[in-house]
Amino acid sequence: MAQLVNTGDRKAGEVQEMNSPINLFEYERLAKEHLSQMAFDYYSSGAWDEITLQDNRAAFSRVKLRPKMLVDLSEINLTTKVLGASLQLARVIAPMAFQCLAHPEGEIATASAAASAGIAMVLSTLSTKSLEEVATVSNRLQWFQLDIHKDRGLNRALVERAYTAGYQALCLTVNAPILGKRERDQRNEFTLPPGLYPASLTKISGLYIPHAQRESGLLTYFAQQINPAVTWKDLEWLQSLSPLPFVLKGILRGNDAVRAVEYSAQGIVVSNHGGRQLDGVIASLDALPEIIAAVDGRAGVL
Repeated sequence: MAQLVNTGDRKAGEVQEMNSPINLFEYERLAKEHLSQMAFDYYSSGAWDEITLQDNRAAFSRVKLRPKMLVDLSEINLTTKVLGASLQLARVIAPMAFQCLAHPEGEIATASAAASAGIAMVLSTLSTKSLEEVATVSNRLQWFQLDIHKDRGLNRALVERAYTAGYQALCLTVNAPILGKRERDQRNEFTLPPGLYPASLTKISGLYIPHAQRESGLLTYFAQQINPAVTWKDLEWLQSLSPLPFVLKGILRGNDAVRAVEYSAQGIVVSNHGGRQLDGVIASLDALPEIIAAVDGRAGVL
């Protein structure tokens, strides 16, 4: 029989604990209450009409599981290996830029949480903490994500710094040669507030996110700095910069997955950039079976 509780008898801390978020939807609601409109829209928006953004979530609703019953669950082991590294859970935190928009510790806090959970994290090129700072709190289950700039010397410097700092893999984003048009960012004239900047870039190159009138400063940055002409033939040069294993992030077709393996990629991330690049493309989860079949065990697939 249910027991009624007089909440008036509870201490303030206990009531606050009961009201704390317990699922991601509740965290999202709290984020909207605490973040600036510009920061919340940056984190939550997709490209154009956000059709792919919505379809990504819907895909997980479409896929159904068929559990096996009467299986001994007295001992459960969820550990796995990704690129030879042991993880406590089959989880890798995707690269997310500008995390200090949400919290002063930004990427350092995320890396610390990942280390505590025994999972891996991919650090964005556009992090608001430098790759060296973040490396000091990781458990070495960390990859570095590279946005390929027009400045080849800058690309080389980033890869060499990541290798020196102890990152375990290089994750190349291949689906963002041109930034997807995010209308909410355009409306907010997105830029970083004073005191925040892409920490791995600004101190060595002077690059920053500009303020662009009636436009997203990030879109302007990509148009000015990111190389839209990168092709498969550039992968050999990038791989020559360090002995780090190579992961391609943003693959949605089986034939591209096969080609990635032919170019010695040791990992493939099936991704449509969270619906933030090309609106109207296939949901990442829907693309997964074709890529699994095409790779046929020759590379890791996430």
